[in-house]
Amino acid sequence: RIDGQDVTQLPPARRGIAMVFQNYALFPHLSVAQNIGFGLSVRKVPKAEAARRVAHAAELLGLAPLLERRPAQLSGGQQQRVALGRALVAQARVCLMDEPLSNLDAQLRQEMRTELRELQQRLGLTVVYVTHDQAEAMSMADQVVLLHQGKVEQCAAPRTLYAQPATTFAARFIGTPAMNLLQLQDGAIAGSAVRLPAPAGAAWLGLRPEAVRWAAPPTDGVAATVAGQEYLGADVVLRCAIGSEQIMVRAPGHQHTDTGTAATLAWQPQDMHFFDAQGQRMA
Repeated sequence: RIDGQDVTQLPPARRGIAMVFQNYALFPHLSVAQNIGFGLSVRKVPKAEAARRVAHAAELLGLAPLLERRPAQLSGGQQQRVALGRALVAQARVCLMDEPLSNLDAQLRQEMRTELRELQQRLGLTVVYVTHDQAEAMSMADQVVLLHQGKVEQCAAPRTLYAQPATTFAARFIGTPAMNLLQLQDGAIAGSAVRLPAPAGAAWLGLRPEAVRWAAPPTDGVAATVAGQEYLGADVVLRCAIGSEQIMVRAPGHQHTDTGTAATLAWQPQDMHFFDAQGQRMA
């Protein structure tokens, strides 16, 4: 439904939806201005109105000096803006974007992410944005619909998705590094004597790496062994073993610990997430 109207059976042309494709789908023989205004000419929008819309979109997207160029004379980011401009001039109620940044390099993708978000807020657009990049989803969305094998795992705001994952799939998928999922056996971490206040039937304990802290003995905590580490500059991600399970710990980058070192780990009770054998969140 769009604005309360069921558009399922309507032909695409009558749904009032604009589209931004993954590969931009620009016409190589047309100028930037002609590419942006192509849909308007097909729909027989009066020339004066079409020119006004094209000029306005070009100004918004920083394309005004490039209107006479061909797509081959543009950078990847500029081509992406042209594709976006073509969608904007349609003045549709909803804009669909199919992984529009996936063809760009990492730095440009980050810059365009910010630009797209600012543009969406400034224009008040409703955008359905498809992406496999969780950083794009978390940084740009007001609402995330997380899909897995054709089914909705969770539908929530990014903060809720991160703080209260509804399933083990959501817990693993959102966050870098992902949430730790430690298998439980009779209320204890598998292969250890570490018992937890887990609800009856809990099969998994979830812990965010940043929620686990390095505790110095004799602080009450859980005995672990450092099995490996990944240095990331500002952070270091330590891979530790508790019983037969492994847990990732995000620590300050200046902390250096040798593999095989004994460690004591601690976390707050409110940072624990429990999931049943089917992977569903438990209270």
